[in-house]
Formats: sequence, structure tokens, C-alpha cells
Amino acid sequence: MINLNKSHATTSLQKPQAVHFGAGNIGRGFIGLMLTKSNYDVTFVTRNKKKISELQQRNEYPVNLASQHKERIIVKNVTAVSSQNKNAIAKHIAKANLITTAVGVSNLPNIASKIALGICHRLQINNTEPLHIIACENAIQSSTKLKKSVYEHLPKEYHEKASRFVAFPNTVVDRIVPTKHHIDPLEVTVEPYYEWVIDRSAMLEGLPPIKGVQLVDSLEAFIERKLFTVNTGHCSIAYLGYLNGYTTIHEVMTDPKLLTNIKKVMQETGDMLIEKHDFDEQEHIQYIHKTLKRFANPYLTDDIVRVGRSPIRKLSINDRLVRPTLLTYNLGLDVSNLINALATALLYDHDEDPEALELKQAIQKHTIHEVIVKYLGIPSTHPIHQRIARKYLKFKDTYSVTN
Repeated sequence: MINLNKSHATTSLQKPQAVHFGAGNIGRGFIGLMLTKSNYDVTFVTRNKKKISELQQRNEYPVNLASQHKERIIVKNVTAVSSQNKNAIAKHIAKANLITTAVGVSNLPNIASKIALGICHRLQINNTEPLHIIACENAIQSSTKLKKSVYEHLPKEYHEKASRFVAFPNTVVDRIVPTKHHIDPLEVTVEPYYEWVIDRSAMLEGLPPIKGVQLVDSLEAFIERKLFTVNTGHCSIAYLGYLNGYTTIHEVMTDPKLLTNIKKVMQETGDMLIEKHDFDEQEHIQYIHKTLKRFANPYLTDDIVRVGRSPIRKLSINDRLVRPTLLTYNLGLDVSNLINALATALLYDHDEDPEALELKQAIQKHTIHEVIVKYLGIPSTHPIHQRIARKYLKFKDTYSVTN
């Protein structure tokens, strides 16, 4: 078992240090908040000049909880450096206990060289205290993917030593942080609920404790429960709501007919998760109900175009729609409503979303069958391929969509 209280580089007179890549809403409203509550000093790495200036000058920012009591928290002990300043980033990494990210899984390769440079600097000054690097992204094995990219930039002579003193535990994070305009560029609004689970088996001794984090020996069940309940449900709401002319998640949740359809999607993924991971059925039903209540939070205004953005990424074979559909189908379970969700995602054509436009143009230029093969990774010979195509064509006529 990991002993998080074991002595480490930070003495009683030194606070633990964290470097967080990404000063977006998740970074400020979730990761930064939790780390500072755990006595960490946090340095954000971002390219946003306004946020860098504000964080450096103020060393704090406000977080609002979207609840009846409208609690407001001031996050302190924070600063920022430019993502272009590789040397400054390396110096912070050299003395850090923890590196976290919230940049989007597709952007992880873009920060890998900067992390590698920091690890080199750290080992050159002979800092052999444990460093944990945790990619807090909505994807499976994000930290493992980041590790692969980092080691591609790390000189081979450092690989062995880094393997002993640098850990990349995978994680699952869950908190809804909608895009909300504030006059203060650092202010952020979040839902009260959160979950942060880390794979204990991949950790080293000596990480300063993070309050509210759950350590587990096997992460797969937690990751799939979250991705295939929360993320699958959330984007299904967005795409179905978009086709029905709604603009916010809350509006969809007040439509009884659409809500019934969403529940059926989550029931199908739930049946799969219960069978695959031997979850307690009643406990998982309660998890679904809790998730639906989160989506329906009347104090949280979340735009459909935010939740539904980047449909190509969300439709990829290992993401929140195709993967649970294939897993459920392979267990011999019903996937009718998951197929409906896939079809609505293929019809998402918001004209300010580059991926939605690419998807629309691909469908117009090629056949829907070619698009399903290319973007969803489902071959034409697979039984659900034809079902998705038929449902897409039916919904296209029903909703009079042009793509």
C-alpha cells in the first residue's frame, strides 16, 4: 500500500509544488482548486497572456459553486508561466512534486517536449525525489499516452533513471465545468459534485496527500463507469437536443420524451458495465440517477454546443460512443439506443465547430458507409454498421438535416 505520508522533498517548512498544464475551466475550477485545498502551490502553464498576467499579479482567483447556496471560493497560492517559456517551465518541474494536465488528450503530444526538458533538468541537478505526472483528460489511459510522448523526447541516457523516480499513474476525473462568461477572466463556475480517482498501483512513495482523491488498485472499472455513463450520457443529450432545437442541456432534461431516450442509452451502457465489471446493479442504478440529477442541475447553464463539440473525437473507436456500443454488442446486449445516439452524433452540423463541418462535408462528399468506416472505425461487414447507417438516414429525414 502507498504511504502518502512518507517523508519526501517537501519539509514541514516547504509546501508541495504542482505544475498544471492548461488554465482552462477544468484546470482552474477543479484541479487547481483541489490542489490548493491540499496545501499545494500551483503554477499554471498556459499560452493565454491575459490569464498569465492576472495569475502572476493576483496569485488567486474565484470559483463559484452552481448550487442553491451559491458558495464562492477564493483559490490562493497560484501563479502562471507562458507555455512558450520552456526554460521557466523546466525550472518549475525541476522542483515539483506533481505535474497535472487538462489540455485535451489530443494536445498531450504538444506539451511532452516541455515536460521532458523539465525531467532532464530535474535529473541533472540530482533531484531524485518522486515526481508524479497525471494527465487529467477525458480518455482512457491518458497518463500512459503522455508517458509515451514524453519518453520520445527524453534522451535515452535518462530513461532508466526517470523510470525509477518519475511515475505516470492513470486517473479518472469528473466535474461539469460549463463555459460561462465572467467579467473576471479567471473566475469560473463549477458544479458541486466531483470525483478524482488515481491508480495507486502505478504510484511511487512520497506524493504529498491530495484531499478528496480516491486511490484504487484497479482503475479500469472506474474509468469505464465514468466515461460510459457520464460522458456517453452527456454527449447523447447534446446531440439529441441539438436536433430538436434546444440550446442548453437543462432544456433537454425538462423534455420528458427526450429524457426517456437518454435514460435508455444510459441503461444500455449500465447493463454492459454491470456484466463486465460485476457492479452491484442497484448501486449502478443509483449512480445513473445521480448523474441525471447532475445534468438537470437548475443552477448550471451548460450549452449544447460545448458538450457536443468535436464530434469526430467523440465518435472515434475508443471514445464515449463507439467503444461502449461495441462492448455492449459483444456481450450480446441490446444496443438500439446507443445506435440512436451514434446516428444523432453523425447529424451534428454546428457551423462554428470545425469537426462538425468536416464530418458534414465528408458525408456530403462520400457515402455514410465510408464515413462510418473512416471516422467510427466500424467495418462495413460488422452487423451494427448497417444499423447505424439506416438509423442515420431515418433521422436525417425525420429532422430534415442537409448533411
